[in-house]
Amino acid sequence: MRKLIEFDDDTLDKLKQLGRDRAKTLQELTDEAIADLLKKHGVPRDLRDALRKSAKLDRTISGSASRKTRTTR
Repeated sequence: MRKLIEFDDDTLDKLKQLGRDRAKTLQELTDEAIADLLKKHGVPRDLRDALRKSAKLDRTISGSASRKTRTTR
């Protein structure tokens, strides 16, 4: 799916230079930036990330439940 994103001239020039410096396309830089933003806010990027996060949450919940059971006995 294509979406248009508008950059001011200065920002676009800096992104192009960064892409040349790191041997990446503008699309690759954008994908990396969006992935970092999603990670920062705890939003899974894809199904694999969602399942990994869900499994980690399940382990955390079950671990705290078993500790509560041990401490109350």
